[in-house]
Amino acid sequence: MDFLYKNALVIALIAALGALGSAFIAQYVFDLWPCVLCLYQRWPYGAVILISLIGLLVGKNTGSGYFLLLCAVGFAATAAIGGFHVGVEQGWWEGTAECVGDTSKAISVQELKAQIMSAPVVRCDDIAWSLFGISMAGYNLIAAGTLAVFSLVAGVKSLRAS
Repeated sequence: MDFLYKNALVIALIAALGALGSAFIAQYVFDLWPCVLCLYQRWPYGAVILISLIGLLVGKNTGSGYFLLLCAVGFAATAAIGGFHVGVEQGWWEGTAECVGDTSKAISVQELKAQIMSAPVVRCDDIAWSLFGISMAGYNLIAAGTLAVFSLVAGVKSLRAS
């Protein structure tokens, strides 16, 4: 188990690269185009990649625990967005304004047309793909939540050891 914690930044980097890679493969290979919440879930992974790379370049002896704690925040952020997205998919609450086109404010036919044309192509409440009843947002919630806990524990353990 000590091996995992000593290489936690590498694990965080590989996991974030794998998550983003999976999202891009789903989009560009399998034509599963993302909604706006899907896109929001990608940004924290990019931050984790940057943080873990900087942590690896700076070196393990100069506070890798702090970098791991920052990775935990990034993973927790994407897990939270994923959890919100699952709620939107399940109809537990409504999504953001970017999730659906709001045509209630249109005064003229031209404004209505402009609002329809600017509406998202993919709605946030449509589940594009699921496995065992769990959507991609649900899997992101599970994976990122697990990685957040792992990074948090590894960061705390690293800080205590130094």
